[in-house]
Amino acid sequence: MQVYCTKNHANNSNNRFCTICGEPLPLPSGQIIIKRYKIVRQLGQGGFGRTYLAEDMQKSHEKCVLKEFAPQVEEDKDLQKAKELFEREANVLKQLQHSQIPRLHSFLEVKIRNKDFFFLVQDYVEGENYYDLLEKRLDRGYCFSEEEVFNLLTQILPVLSYIHSKDVVHRDISPDNLILRTKDNLPILIDFGAVKQLPASQGFWATKLPGNRTLLGKKGYAPEEQLRQGKAFQSSDLYSLGVSALVLLTGQEPQKLYDSYQGNWRWGEKIKVSPKFEAVLKKMVAYKPSQRYQNPEQVLQDLQSLKGVYTSKTANPNISRIHTAVLAPGYKSAGAVATKFHNKTQALAKAINLPIWLRPFFVSLVSTSVVVLVFAGTWAVISGIVNAVTSISLPTVSLPQLPSVQLPSLPGNDNNSNTGLSRDDTNNIGKIIQRRQRLQIPESFFNRTVNEIFYTQNPEARGRTLTNTSEDKALRKKWYGIAQDLLDKLEKANLSTKTRQKLGSYTGRDYENWSRLVQAGELGNYTIQDLNRDTNRKFDRLFPGERQGKLTQQTFGQIWYAFADEEVSKRVN
Repeated sequence: MQVYCTKNHANNSNNRFCTICGEPLPLPSGQIIIKRYKIVRQLGQGGFGRTYLAEDMQKSHEKCVLKEFAPQVEEDKDLQKAKELFEREANVLKQLQHSQIPRLHSFLEVKIRNKDFFFLVQDYVEGENYYDLLEKRLDRGYCFSEEEVFNLLTQILPVLSYIHSKDVVHRDISPDNLILRTKDNLPILIDFGAVKQLPASQGFWATKLPGNRTLLGKKGYAPEEQLRQGKAFQSSDLYSLGVSALVLLTGQEPQKLYDSYQGNWRWGEKIKVSPKFEAVLKKMVAYKPSQRYQNPEQVLQDLQSLKGVYTSKTANPNISRIHTAVLAPGYKSAGAVATKFHNKTQALAKAINLPIWLRPFFVSLVSTSVVVLVFAGTWAVISGIVNAVTSISLPTVSLPQLPSVQLPSLPGNDNNSNTGLSRDDTNNIGKIIQRRQRLQIPESFFNRTVNEIFYTQNPEARGRTLTNTSEDKALRKKWYGIAQDLLDKLEKANLSTKTRQKLGSYTGRDYENWSRLVQAGELGNYTIQDLNRDTNRKFDRLFPGERQGKLTQQTFGQIWYAFADEEVSKRVN
């Protein structure tokens, strides 16, 4: 059995260090630490080591987390400083006794093959972190609601108030360090590795590790004073929590929500919330620490004024917000039904991730059709229209599943009186829909990817909906061209139907599964390094230059994963 270091060097599982670069290797599943903790699997990896899910053999195989100390440093002085940080986390966690913070059980110093290793043993929190929850929602075309984010803030701010009362600043708050605990749907604050204890009103701390000051915190989530100077205040945690809220609300990374040229957040453009909630978030993410809330209690006080706006029931982020949007009209008047239905279809068009410029036409078509449905008492008309224009399959909408319908051949005039779409536009849409359906590519992934490419190539169109007027004809033509080009490339990739159907649903866990297959020898001599190389080659041939920056997880990143999935499947079978 082979294990791999972070540089993808293959090693025998009996080795504790990489034979090529000397990096500490992950502990294999089944290894027992101090005759008590049995490793189940690796959970994650950071700059100072790895975390593992383990079983406590002295407590009826109760699950726990082992956090290993294995920093990537070379100098003795750097190793000593890193060890101080690890011990600092252990000492801080000893002080923190809160139901929404994983409890520290013990701090272990273990010799493995004549080398000293250190572990923290903590509670295991059953649940998913908010970043993974957000990814799942984006796959379905929506984000967290304002009410859900409001509930998250009101439930996690008391935890910050508690740790701040202990003169502790977390310094690394982000969606992936917040877990929604399964048993009670409460957010849990994890990973105190970047924690800072504040000495008497002093806000500065930094450590010197190779070449640079190590200023802990995630770019985009950490405020400027923390990233540039290593300063950390209570308001620094509030800033990171505020940014996390914006990411959950919008589904976009902080860098896309902040206008670095203007030096402000894109309020009203990409960040759209109610005015009172916006005022609270604005104060949380203010650039200057002095302009922010100074403690969690101040935020909670302002949130109290919003309490009546939201329902008292705490929303569960695992449950979809998209409810059935089409109901039988019953005995309501046609006018009342049409008005209510029009409002719902606007939300529906957004939720199902239609191409941005097609949403008004979708709303217009469905709203017009509902009047006919009130009197006809059948959904056949709307099913035909939805299938004809978008061919969208919506499991949450009460529409019968009908076979694909060819776009209607429009009468002699140049425009469709219902939508304003020209004959050419209608034909282009039809061809794209039919090709996408034939390839069985998920619609939400496809539209999201085409929109991203379109707006990247045409930044002047960002933030507005294309109209059916002649002045937008050239832009509409570009959108069609991008859509067809993407379909061409996905067809050339020769992906299996099963893999194409999974586009939009891949996550980092798929890559972890492939790594485990490699480590278990399921792919023969094929290594993770081989997988990365082969996937990169195939991806670069079809999408040259897209890997130069970070692949967007929900668009090009999905295609990269699909290529990797095919490579793994070929060797497993």
